[in-house]
Amino acid sequence: MSIPFLRKKYVKKSNRRAAIKKLVKTFAILELIFIIILILSFYLAQPIKSTKVVYIPKGSINKIISYLKRKNFSLTNLDTIFLRFIGSPQSGWIDIKKENLSRGDFLYKLTKAKAAMVNITLIPGETTEIFLDQVAKKLKLNNIKLKKIYSKISPYPEGVLIPDSYNIPIGIDEKHFIYYMVRISLERHKNLSIKFFGNYNQKKWFEKYITIASIIEKEAANKDEMPLISAVIYNRLKIGMPLQMDGTLNYGKYSHIKVTPKRIKNDNSSFNTYKNRGLPPYPVCTVSLDAIKAAIFPAKVSYLYFVKNKNKKHLFSSTYKKHLMNIKAVKK
Repeated sequence: MSIPFLRKKYVKKSNRRAAIKKLVKTFAILELIFIIILILSFYLAQPIKSTKVVYIPKGSINKIISYLKRKNFSLTNLDTIFLRFIGSPQSGWIDIKKENLSRGDFLYKLTKAKAAMVNITLIPGETTEIFLDQVAKKLKLNNIKLKKIYSKISPYPEGVLIPDSYNIPIGIDEKHFIYYMVRISLERHKNLSIKFFGNYNQKKWFEKYITIASIIEKEAANKDEMPLISAVIYNRLKIGMPLQMDGTLNYGKYSHIKVTPKRIKNDNSSFNTYKNRGLPPYPVCTVSLDAIKAAIFPAKVSYLYFVKNKNKKHLFSSTYKKHLMNIKAVKK
């Protein structure tokens, strides 16, 4: 009769041991979770240095983290996991607002923060120097710093930036602005070259076609005249005749300065096509798509001369005799 009693007693002890063992295991798991939370909290609380405005490309979280790593943000693969829980980062310019913040705050802002934008317009025919002066005033940036960074990363002093309207985040610094503008402009130049020629030869593209387009941009009264101005340039180059065009002297800071006989006489730069044969060494201004098309596809005419009439358009001629007649008619 005592055996069932002993068995019952033994079962109770076993259950008690199992319960204690289960409780210990639960506490161990909770302790591990607590330690993991502490470690993660410590990790997310670590300071990270950022720029006040950050550009985020379109793409997967992995691609975005890789991009930020290349831009010297101290991120790790662990941040990819965190972002999967927080949410996908936005693309475009993000207003972080601070340069020093915690890792957790930085990751959160990548998914939630918005950037206040300002519109910047670069008009065709404007020079980069004048444009950067305008940008410095509008965005409250240092124009000397802007030009220094531009000259460092741009393959050519002029003609690289594409005329267009750009939404730029308020708070962007000089370096990020220039890198952004040059990067997207060079990409568009490459795409245009591939579209027209099937390849991209940067030297030929800028030193021939964009340079010719820039002269067209400065000289043409309207879009319809562009292929005609282009033809005059090619025809003069073909026979070794100096271009002798005022527009080439409207380079850099002289973008809006009237070209006078005195200026022609005193300017000894390579942009003075009255003194130098051939094309200038690089473009004299930024150019529109219409000017680029005209530089690639000049009109099939024999014109060598043109003169501005009273309507601010041009009269074209193939001979010097006819050119003199047009000048006389304009002066009446």
